[in-house]
Amino acid sequence: MPFTPFHLGPALLIGLLMFRLLDLPTFLVANVIVDIEPFLVLALGLPLPLHGFLHTYVGGSILAALLTLVMSSAREFLTGLTRVFRVEQKYSVKTIGLSSFSGIYLHILLDSFLYREMKPLYPLDVNPFLDALSSAQVYTLCSVSLAIGIMIYLAKLLEHRLKTNL
Repeated sequence: MPFTPFHLGPALLIGLLMFRLLDLPTFLVANVIVDIEPFLVLALGLPLPLHGFLHTYVGGSILAALLTLVMSSAREFLTGLTRVFRVEQKYSVKTIGLSSFSGIYLHILLDSFLYREMKPLYPLDVNPFLDALSSAQVYTLCSVSLAIGIMIYLAKLLEHRLKTNL
């Protein structure tokens, strides 16, 4: 995505729908962390493709393993943040790992529809997903997902408020 926050739409929706299986903070971070690659390419003026190695399932897997370690270490700190946003969860290294890998893979899949330079199945030099969805369809999917995700989140907040006021 040219504008990384678009990835938060599907991430929020799926993260809330799969709340019992995924670690929401990790899943949200995983869906945007991949774009550290185009950021660094642009910021440092590197002669590399914007969507290179980290935008492959091989590179994404390495990044997901690292993210699992970081988020597992930081999860105690993040517990306070999840409490503030009323999305407290039980967590384990297993749920953090699942969230890291699935979030990064979702990011790669969404970008695969859009970018010719991407080779998500590296070392294969192909992108079978390219143009399977148009840019407009991908952006609409991301935007609608965000709207639905926000509605689900607000419903969770309302449910929490009703439970605590009884």
